[in-house]
Amino acid sequence: MSSRSSSSSARELELEKEVKRHEVALDELSCLSSSRSVYQKNGNLFFLTTAKNLKIDAEKQLDHAKSELNKIRSQT
Repeated sequence: MSSRSSSSSARELELEKEVKRHEVALDELSCLSSSRSVYQKNGNLFFLTTAKNLKIDAEKQLDHAKSELNKIRSQT
């Protein structure tokens, strides 16, 4: 049982870091004009997109990470 709790706490810590990274990315993207061209990394490739589209994707990833974190916290 303790290995399960340690793995969930490790996952929780990982998700907290991921949430912070997405929050920082959103803050950085909000400083750019919405039509500005930026590169988005998908796997090992970078694709040219707009800051607006990248911000939408970052918000979705942030929401997903927060929901995963809430699931873990509700189980403990």
